[in-house]
Amino acid sequence: MSFPELLASDAARVSVRLTAALAGFPDQAVVHAMRYAVQGGKGLRGFLVLEGARVLGVPERQALPAAAAVEALHAYSLVHDDLPAMDDDDLRRGQPTVHRKWNDATAILAGDALQTLAFELLTDPALGPPTARVRLVAGLARAAGAQGMVYGQALDIAAETAAAPLTLEQITELQAGKTGALIGFSATAGAIIAGADPAPLRAYAAALGLAFQIWDDVLDVTGDAATTGKRTGKDAAAGKATFVSLLGLDAARARAQALIHQAEDALAPYGGAAANLIRAARFTISRQA
Repeated sequence: MSFPELLASDAARVSVRLTAALAGFPDQAVVHAMRYAVQGGKGLRGFLVLEGARVLGVPERQALPAAAAVEALHAYSLVHDDLPAMDDDDLRRGQPTVHRKWNDATAILAGDALQTLAFELLTDPALGPPTARVRLVAGLARAAGAQGMVYGQALDIAAETAAAPLTLEQITELQAGKTGALIGFSATAGAIIAGADPAPLRAYAAALGLAFQIWDDVLDVTGDAATTGKRTGKDAAAGKATFVSLLGLDAARARAQALIHQAEDALAPYGGAAANLIRAARFTISRQA
């Protein structure tokens, strides 16, 4: 099975779990918007939860609620990030953004509800004893909040009106929060469930998350909306500092490649069991969307 096929297979199973979680909700616009928001996408974060668990011998059925939780939370972040007060985007995953298909208020509420759904999913007894579930809840809260994703988003917004463009160090800090924190949680969730040392997976995720964002910056310059499923060229148009604007296109690509080698090295303790995580890392800098 090719890696895109493996990714799609895991994404389909996570989608089924999310559909089940949303079953029985009231028939109203907010719920329709929630279902719409979790459709499509690569499902990379959910895959990292499932594969990180497999590496440590955790059955897929045990890790699935955590994979669904992280994808629900990621979807919430995209819905809010697309709003006019944030990035003001019209296109996401090749479809109109939630606030364009419905309205701003529905998008805000749908995002709020997806965030709370994520934490509800982490209470599923299938994940293991209460201590493991509490650690998962705390880990996702840190990754998503003012120490992680929200912190990165706040830095991104502040940069739009800053007197000078961000430095390389500043943009690395920004992206470690905005993109890297949730990827970090995803990769280490399996270790939390297994009660294992998360350090190798944490190191893997830190390198992977930064490479992922550098490649997003590359695609913003080299890609097009038909391929990426979202508007491209917006960072340059806004005059925002990116890894490409600071390093240049060739050096940004080289930096992403070096980070992928670093991510692979971090997986050495798992030997051949980490083969699919290595494939995920390499996919990160070969994807076109």
